[in-house]
Amino acid sequence: MKTKSGIIFLIIIAVLGLSIFTAFNGLEIGEFKINPVKDSVKQGLDLKGGVYVVYEAQTDKTGAELDQLIEQVVEVFSRRVDGMGLTEPSIMREGEKRIRVELPGVEDAQDAINTIGKTAQLKFVTTDNEVVVTGSNVVKAQATLGPGERPQVSLQLDKEGAEKFAEVTGELAKLNNDMDKIISIILDGEVISTPVVNDEIPDGEASISGNFTIESASELATLIRAGSLPVDLKEVRTSTTTATLGENALNKSVQAAMIGIILVFLFMIIFYKIPGLVSSIALSIYILLVLGIMILLNATFTLPGIAALILSIGMAVDANVIIFERIKEEIRVGKTVRVAIDSGFKRAMSSILDANITTLISGAVLYQFGTGPVRGFAITLIIGIVASMFTAVIVTKFLLKLFVGMDLAKNSKLYGA
Repeated sequence: MKTKSGIIFLIIIAVLGLSIFTAFNGLEIGEFKINPVKDSVKQGLDLKGGVYVVYEAQTDKTGAELDQLIEQVVEVFSRRVDGMGLTEPSIMREGEKRIRVELPGVEDAQDAINTIGKTAQLKFVTTDNEVVVTGSNVVKAQATLGPGERPQVSLQLDKEGAEKFAEVTGELAKLNNDMDKIISIILDGEVISTPVVNDEIPDGEASISGNFTIESASELATLIRAGSLPVDLKEVRTSTTTATLGENALNKSVQAAMIGIILVFLFMIIFYKIPGLVSSIALSIYILLVLGIMILLNATFTLPGIAALILSIGMAVDANVIIFERIKEEIRVGKTVRVAIDSGFKRAMSSILDANITTLISGAVLYQFGTGPVRGFAITLIIGIVASMFTAVIVTKFLLKLFVGMDLAKNSKLYGA
């Protein structure tokens, strides 16, 4: 048992060491390659540099009408940001009437602001470049089910648009070549649909059919509505972070975190001996676990997120301290180390659960009602607490049992008692 436990412990240390090396330096064996964590995680604009803008819709609409309006603005912003070729943009609603746009990696901040904030331009154009109607003529656009329960997009135009549309569609319907009967729908200079006119549309109520799904029909309807966005946007807040400033902030944050973690490791080992060493190993596993989860979830790392990670490390250490103190108490009353470990974990569980559940609730509230960096802090904190519960309870107990199996249980002084 002693030899088996020692071999398992050495394997764990070897795998942990390789994982830490890979996390910081990457790994490449032939065609197999793992990038360092720094290159694998998404970085927020406070680390990568960039710009964020907050716009406020100047409207008195409320409820469902306001929700639809904000949805249209977000869709237009998304298309424009995609057209700028940016990676990892973030466009989200902030409060009731505000929209926050984060653009990491932007070099010309003012140009980006001008591009995303301009008024959307929607027009319906014939093959000979005649503008039939514009977005201002569109009263309603929504996804509906047409003949045979097939998804389509239904349009309703105002009086002026209906008259012009009836005139043009009447002429196009008489043509024999389908290519000449196309009316292109263009949003911000990009063609989003090319329906063919089959019949005259006299009442301003048209439908666009084709190989739509409900989702694609809804997306097209949203884009068409966005072209007639009946709202002005006011720029209420803007902030720019240079790439150099972001990189310096990241490097200093990582250095501070490393110093803090090393000090914690030293304290735990000096004060708790073997349990402290076990705690340090478990915390190392915890950090790698959190980073892996963040990469898998494609989460964005920000400075508040790093702060949340460090805070959750403190929560994990706190859980270990509670457990180790309970184990010391059990050893002092005469129990063997093996029995003390089991009893200590049982006695500590209620306190650990209470502390972590209350913090989880706080994180959930921050995520629900927070915006931007606050949400980044909340999601990292939630991931960190869940991971710390696993490592502080499951991993720590497993490693302590390994040490007991290596016949180190005879000397209770090695357990801080």
